[in-house]
Amino acid sequence: MSDTLWEQMEPLLPAAKSHPLGCHRPRVPNRAAMDAILLVLRTGMQWNALDSTGICTCSSAYRRFREWIDAGVFAKFWRLGLLEYDELQGIDWSWLAMDGALTKAPLGGKKKTGPNPCDRAKGGVKRSMLTEAAGVPLAVEVAPANRHDMKLVAATLAGMMCARPVNGRKSELCLDLGYDYDEVRRIVSMAGFEPIILGRRDERENKKQCGVRARRWVVERTHSWLNRFRRLLVRWEKREDTYLAMLQFACGLIAWRSALSK
Repeated sequence: MSDTLWEQMEPLLPAAKSHPLGCHRPRVPNRAAMDAILLVLRTGMQWNALDSTGICTCSSAYRRFREWIDAGVFAKFWRLGLLEYDELQGIDWSWLAMDGALTKAPLGGKKKTGPNPCDRAKGGVKRSMLTEAAGVPLAVEVAPANRHDMKLVAATLAGMMCARPVNGRKSELCLDLGYDYDEVRRIVSMAGFEPIILGRRDERENKKQCGVRARRWVVERTHSWLNRFRRLLVRWEKREDTYLAMLQFACGLIAWRSALSK
């Protein structure tokens, strides 16, 4: 992790717990543990493989990971990244985009996994992503792979990490034809957005006739960004909270890098 990002992350970490007997090995530095977690996220390597890296042991890294999940560190990191991005670059609220993506989940898990209809009913997970116009992620929702996209609209909108400014006008929410339901239109309208549901052909026609560029690709590109974090390309996490924390960490990194890119 770069020095700039570490300066933003370090204040979010909770204070170290004291050992009840006061006689234990020196605590692994927080930055070393965070670097180990980031290495797992970026490469998709097994936790046990950390022992051979020399950064820190797998048990120390995973224990610290669980501590920081309980303290909400990764969600706060994402939220602060969005606030910094809004201040420096400005979140483009003129229109948003939402779409779902399926990934494999070979190790299963008790929650938020299910038979993938696109992979011969093997175990899988769906993530529903909401982005602003430039593709910076604003919300993510996790569900079993066999859950329909339209069933995740309300939860995804409710999980936005920063509030939309109230300026008297509705932002457009761009969706594909998988969301073409009256229930979706009602939920989106109640949330203060104007639903724009178009297929690929309609978007091409709008670009040819009106010069309006296609918008749905923005959220698809963000899913591609997430897949570059190899731990997210395939869900190896059995626990729901650890998988969600990995997603939040990746979204936070995208938000911070977008904020500091210029």
